[in-house]
Order: sequence, then structure tokens, then C-alpha cells
Amino acid sequence: MSRLARLCCRALGERGFSIGIEDVTPSLDLSNSVSDMCGTGYVECDQYIQDFKENKLRLLPGCSAEESLEAEVSRVLNKLREKAGKLCLAGLMRYNAPMAMTNCGSKGSENNIAQMIACVGNQMVNGARIPDGFESRSLPHFERFSKTPQAKGFVRNSFYTGLEPTEFFFHAMAGREGLVDTAVKTANTGYMQRR
Repeated sequence: MSRLARLCCRALGERGFSIGIEDVTPSLDLSNSVSDMCGTGYVECDQYIQDFKENKLRLLPGCSAEESLEAEVSRVLNKLREKAGKLCLAGLMRYNAPMAMTNCGSKGSENNIAQMIACVGNQMVNGARIPDGFESRSLPHFERFSKTPQAKGFVRNSFYTGLEPTEFFFHAMAGREGLVDTAVKTANTGYMQRR
């Protein structure tokens, strides 16, 4: 081995490469900024929902009132997660371990880092927000016909702060869809036939 290779092996043996909780701990400023952004986004969504209830919502081309509402609310929530992610990434140091893994291409993405530190974001199933599958609501925890971000799968918390039970369930719903898509694409497992 060359001297440089021996030096690198020694450095990795002495220090190694690992991820600790300090790598994903948000600063107080970031937490406050994300909280403020979520509050602003919720107010904007509430305005769209109010306009929908009063038949004042501007319809998008080729969409019904309900489709227009879903599109507008999804747009607001997706933009909210993107802004939280950019704010989070701007505050990280260059040598942050998850950032190093993302930058070198070994594992993960900037979206994963933002979900760990800032905000998990909107959960989608079949390309739409969580559907009403439990007697005109997504879960029994919410009012019937509720269109609010919380009731339709928006996860305001990060993995660092911890998900609420309903947020965890919505995240599991979206995660299962991704897992099934991956499994079905890779091999003929018979999953779809059994299902």
C-alpha cells in the first residue's frame, strides 16, 4: 500500500465515519422558522378551504371545485416543505455527516436530510393526499369531510422532533406504497396476485 492509503486507513481506523444525533439536531432559529412557515401555510390552506365551502374558489382549467382545492392545497404544502428543506440545508455545516453522504452520492438525498431535521412534509398515496377511507374522513381522529392539512396527511414534525400517532400512520401509508412499487418492479414476487 502507498503511504497515502496507509494514512487513510489509519485515519478511518482511529476516527471512522458515523452519524450522531448532533448531525440532525436543528438550531432554535430553524425550529422557529419552520414553525412560523407551517403556521403561515396552514392559514393559506384554511383560506382555500373556506373559499371552497363558500363556492368562491377559483377553478383550475379542466378541474372540478374539489380537484381545484386539492391541487391548490397540495401546491401550498409542497412549497412549504421545499422552503423548510432549503432553510435546513442552508444552516448545515459542510462537514455534516448526512450532507457528506448525500454530496458524495453514497446514500440519501437532500430531501432525506430535510425530513430528518426540518419537516417530513405532505404524504401522498396514488399521487394525491390521503383519501377519506374511514366514514368520510381519513382517520377517526378528525371531523367528517375535513380537508385540513393535518387530516389529509401533512406531517409537520421532523424525524428528530418525532411524529404524532396520526402523522406516523400517514407516513406508513405512503411508505408502504413506495415499498410495494419497489418490490413489484424488481422481481415477480407474486405480491399483486396474492393481494
